[in-house]
Amino acid sequence: MYAWRYLDESDQELGSSRRFPDQDSAEAWLGEAWPALLEQGVEQVLLVDEARGARMYRMSLREA
Repeated sequence: MYAWRYLDESDQELGSSRRFPDQDSAEAWLGEAWPALLEQGVEQVLLVDEARGARMYRMSLREA
């Protein structure tokens, strides 16, 4: 199972997304949800593979 962890500008965790069965599903959801998350104060997200306890990658919700 995969989930997104929400982080603010000081890297404090604000919460997490629902769980997704695979990485593709998690990424597809984020592609639609990121504007609303940004409006709620989420600056970065971290994708976690909960089954393996592994951090996959982290990214900013702001454009480069």
